[in-house]
Amino acid sequence: MRRFFISTLFVLVLLLPGCATILGGPVTEHQRTKPIPGEPQREVRVGALIADIILFWPGTIVDFATGAIYKPEQPSTVKDK
Repeated sequence: MRRFFISTLFVLVLLLPGCATILGGPVTEHQRTKPIPGEPQREVRVGALIADIILFWPGTIVDFATGAIYKPEQPSTVKDK
């Protein structure tokens, strides 16, 4: 019984978080904050979204709740003068 509990807990720990939460790296402030009206919308990591849906769909809830599903802000290449 103890072995079953430990193995079940191990599987849940591996499957509960979404793919972007596990493999996406640290979540930046840009990913956490919702854009205000007039700002561009955040882009979704399509690969992580598809992997979440195929492997374990409740992981998408975790990824959207933490903001890990969104792409990090890319540094701008054009500098203002």
